[in-house]
Amino acid sequence: MRPILTVAEMREVDAAAQAQVGIQTLIQRAGWVLARAVRNQMGGTYGRRVVVVAGPGHNGDDGRVAAGWLERWGVRVSVLPAAGGEELPACDVVVDAAYGTGFRGSYVAPAVPKGARVLAVDIPTGLDGDTGGGCVGAVVADATVTFCALKPGLLIGDGPWRSGAVEVADIGLDPSRARAHLVEDADLAWLAPRPAGGHKWQSAVYVAAGSPGMLGAASLCSRAAMRAGAGMVRLGVPGARPSDLPVSEVVASALGELGWEVEVLDVLPRCRALVLGPGLGSSEATARAVRQLIAKAALPVLADADALNVVGEELSGLIAARTAAGITDPVLVTPHDGEYSHLAGHPPGPDRFMAARWLAEHSGAMVLLKGSTTVVAAPEGRALVSTSGSARLATAGTGDVLAGVIGAFVAQGVEPLGAAALAAHVHGRAAGIGLARGLVAGDLVELVARYLSGESQGGESQGGESQGGESQGG
Repeated sequence: MRPILTVAEMREVDAAAQAQVGIQTLIQRAGWVLARAVRNQMGGTYGRRVVVVAGPGHNGDDGRVAAGWLERWGVRVSVLPAAGGEELPACDVVVDAAYGTGFRGSYVAPAVPKGARVLAVDIPTGLDGDTGGGCVGAVVADATVTFCALKPGLLIGDGPWRSGAVEVADIGLDPSRARAHLVEDADLAWLAPRPAGGHKWQSAVYVAAGSPGMLGAASLCSRAAMRAGAGMVRLGVPGARPSDLPVSEVVASALGELGWEVEVLDVLPRCRALVLGPGLGSSEATARAVRQLIAKAALPVLADADALNVVGEELSGLIAARTAAGITDPVLVTPHDGEYSHLAGHPPGPDRFMAARWLAEHSGAMVLLKGSTTVVAAPEGRALVSTSGSARLATAGTGDVLAGVIGAFVAQGVEPLGAAALAAHVHGRAAGIGLARGLVAGDLVELVARYLSGESQGGESQGGESQGGESQGG
């Protein structure tokens, strides 16, 4: 995992480091790292030309120190003040050292000479460090060198396409106060190998999903749980006829139309996770059953899709009832923006880190807020982030697949916050080894197993494609 620091947290980190080593030492370190990155961008120094757009603050100081190093290496360097909208002379690289993460106001990026690359210092000027929002004229960089840790604004909103390739540079700052971290491929190590003497019920998932005429979501979710490593998946479909149930390795059963939560509760002691919601519908009987299961199921509960729609703003009360009954296992909810509004009473807004944390704190649930960058937050404020999603996932049913993968990871012993974020990462990476156009959710079920088995060739490690759309499914 890589740390992510908000603007306020980064300000505290900077202040602590300045008290220890002094601001000038930090500027010298940052300038040298920046100069090295510029040299790498150009592939050398001989005959190269660089323009540094330097603002009045410490970002500008970093750029000026970098200019000094580049001149020592034989680069022709021009250092220009950050006036905004200026015409720049011909060059190979423009260094955007105008303003940093704390910039507020309007800014018009200078006109970049034809053929020149843009390298931003810490964050492209004009981009909000927390939300990824940007003023109309914000800088669009080919690469960004950011210090100490990633910033939320590099990962959400306009950040991914305005920042280009992001390098996190170590200049001796301490990121340990970070409350958010980015999940990466190496974190697959959280999935422990199956024990040699293990049996199928040790990683069993119960999926309560589907309804008459709406069995697709239930099938996708339960099959995804199996492909993600669950040893046993029990699928219960309220109101279905036995002849309607999907035929697969999943053990499916038809539940009654009324009071079906009692049948589910009877089986749960043998399971490690409950996935609740895909395709259930929104009848009053469904609403009663979902509320009862969230309040009474003594194991981790994942509420998705229709479960979120029938619960709405009652979520906090159900979790309070759960806590009062002595149940300590968490509830995880997985809303897209519309479902978030239904749960919270308001839309998430541009700061998706804060939005996920707000709902988690106020409801008592863990919250996975879907998007091209997926944020998973715990009630105490800890957050994990996945940026592997792409527009390939903006198709019907992919959210049902994600729910099944999360359930499987929880059943295999990954703590729920980590299971949700790791599942989102795997979900996106699996899509990256599938069809670039025309990928469907059924393909994704198989691709998850392939990716978890080591077939990652061709995938985009941190998003790759356009990040438009609901990358983690609806």
